[in-house]
Amino acid sequence: MKKIVLAVLLISVVACGQEKSPVLGETEFQKEQNSYFKDATTSPLKDKDRKGFKGLDFFKFDSTYVVTADFKRTPNEPIFKMKTTTDRTPEYVKYGELNFDLKGKNFKLNIYQNQGLINEEGYEDYLFLPFLDETNGLESYGGGRYIDARIPVGDTMIIDFNKAYNPYCAYNEKYSCPIVPRKNYLKTRIEAGVKAFGKD
Repeated sequence: MKKIVLAVLLISVVACGQEKSPVLGETEFQKEQNSYFKDATTSPLKDKDRKGFKGLDFFKFDSTYVVTADFKRTPNEPIFKMKTTTDRTPEYVKYGELNFDLKGKNFKLNIYQNQGLINEEGYEDYLFLPFLDETNGLESYGGGRYIDARIPVGDTMIIDFNKAYNPYCAYNEKYSCPIVPRKNYLKTRIEAGVKAFGKD
């Protein structure tokens, strides 16, 4: 009898182990994203999409898209209400400008600070870097992508486009997402980061 119980337990353990698939991802960022999206408590996915979710689609990691940008602080910028995909208009301020070279061309992006977040623990130095590029609507989400950043200590900032992610609106229309300002349009293809969801 003990042998039978032991065998049943062993089969159960093996079956459970087989059901729990490993988190996919080439980099730590990709693994974190996939883990976050698989978890029902954190995932922005609709239930029907999460049930069959195996992993997000990413561009292959490319160190070309890890750039060192010159950071120029822009003090005394006025607070403005950023447009979103809903009626919500959170307050932001243009915090600085980033100048960088990518594949032999020079680009500039504005980086923003959410005025509603700066008083929250852990977000005191958080900066928001939204951008558009020429993969939008093709390989990547049509509304552009975001990169999280922190206030740099000096006058440079590392921008890792491999960590570019989609707004939650790319997965579920119930979310309210900031619309990328047109000034942050990069006239080039950023083949890095998260791709469009649900496209083959």
